[in-house]
Amino acid sequence: MTDHDDILIALRRITRAIDLQSKKLMKTTGLTAPQLVIMQTLRREGQMSPSAIAKTVSLSQATITSILDRLVKRDYVLRERSGTDKRIILARLTDKGTEAAAAAPELLQSGFLREFRKLQDWEASMLIASLQRIAEMMDAEDLDASPILETGEIDPSPPTGDPGAL
Repeated sequence: MTDHDDILIALRRITRAIDLQSKKLMKTTGLTAPQLVIMQTLRREGQMSPSAIAKTVSLSQATITSILDRLVKRDYVLRERSGTDKRIILARLTDKGTEAAAAAPELLQSGFLREFRKLQDWEASMLIASLQRIAEMMDAEDLDASPILETGEIDPSPPTGDPGAL
């Protein structure tokens, strides 16, 4: 086996771990990883505007709006106008959403983060640089990707439509 085979196998294992965790999360909670991350963000931060959520979780506002639509339909999130500025719409968890977020299993990235924080600074920097270089070598450095680990199609083009629309 060659060096590049070892790299490709490691990348495939990472992809497979993400896929398995996403399927487990969906099976146990009915939620996708991005949905759960948004719910956990609202649980931690309280009510937020879609644009603030987008900045916090590194997803586009259009993506956040779409996810919030699904969470509202499931009665996990409620949208309300701001009490101080009626032009601003805020999202907040319902009691059902708070319970679901609290009961959900740990996301793959939470376990990763716990282990990553144990690394010495030089090792963490080396890993970051290596993975960024691999992304460049795969012509993937310009793809839109958030730190939420989930498999699926990555669209390199920005979303269309009105970014301020809910």
